[in-house]
Amino acid sequence: MALSFMEGNEAVARGAMAAGCSFFAGYPITPASTVFASMLSLLPPVGGICVQGEDEIASMGYCIGASMAGKKVLTATSGPGISLYSEQISFAIGSEIPMVIVDVQRLGPSTGSATRGADSDIQFLRWGSTSGVPVIVLAPKDVEDCFCLTVHAFNYAEEFRCPVFIASNKEIGMTKESIDIDAISLPPLVERIRYDGETYLPFKAAPDKAPDFLPIGGKTLVRQTSSTHGPDGYITIDPAVITETQERLRNKILHAESRISLYEQTHRKGAKTLVISYGVTSKAVEDAAQRLAEQGVLVSTLNLKTLWPVPKELIREQAAAYPTIVVPEMNLGQYVREIERVLPDKTVKFYGQMDGVLITPDTLMEVIKHG
Repeated sequence: MALSFMEGNEAVARGAMAAGCSFFAGYPITPASTVFASMLSLLPPVGGICVQGEDEIASMGYCIGASMAGKKVLTATSGPGISLYSEQISFAIGSEIPMVIVDVQRLGPSTGSATRGADSDIQFLRWGSTSGVPVIVLAPKDVEDCFCLTVHAFNYAEEFRCPVFIASNKEIGMTKESIDIDAISLPPLVERIRYDGETYLPFKAAPDKAPDFLPIGGKTLVRQTSSTHGPDGYITIDPAVITETQERLRNKILHAESRISLYEQTHRKGAKTLVISYGVTSKAVEDAAQRLAEQGVLVSTLNLKTLWPVPKELIREQAAAYPTIVVPEMNLGQYVREIERVLPDKTVKFYGQMDGVLITPDTLMEVIKHG
């Protein structure tokens, strides 16, 4: 066993390296800057590139260009930066450009509090781009998750040719824990499928798949555009072609919902309440559930690691036996709306806290016992 003592942001960087990342661009912002610092120490020695853009918009542009050239790319920011990323995120979604975007969330709105954690951006990550096309968002609860989920994020980005978000939190990103990276079992690495035919159409694909890939700058002309386009990459206003493209962008992710629904669960026989949580709050939830069990109050838990697309079937299956659902969040109520939508026949109790302080096990015990 080779234990290391590292924060979540460093674990993200090491996960990116394990996934084959070779390019990072970003702009310093608390509490995400140590992702940048870690990549700066890890990438150049192995021939990778680490760039500080003049601002967040430029940094995203660098990542888009590097990905279009065939690199596996990572960027990291916090709430204000994610807001500036928005237009480029839309470009990456519409033009099917793979990348991993780490959002080390802090207290908002706006500049908010740079040194206080919150899950401020959960809805923004899903809806903060034009069109409403689905995205993939993963939420780590601890340092080990930061490492593992980053590898999953790169795999999903490569397979589905889309941006994948890691919804971290200042309290995870800048808190150190012991971790034995060598003992962690990782999924096999996924690479985007390279086109090997005669006539390349950059956006031609099956109805629920991403198109095969060729990098820009090679012998074959590769057309890219941020405008509405057909399989050939040319701008189109044909409603039939537009509909086909929009449905494919949607279906390539939604049809894979079940196999990208990552989670942890603890069922306690006889429990009548299920607590559904995500992120750093899940650690407090498990602590509270264990302490309640010692008092004879049985509570089951479901820790969602995939937030978007909403793992509807998983939630319904896990919640089936429980009349009461409790949803705690480090915000004023963003993901609970999805739980209520998916479980309309259940009593859903919400506890929200957005004051820059972690939700404690004691608070959760009171919420679970007394509502």
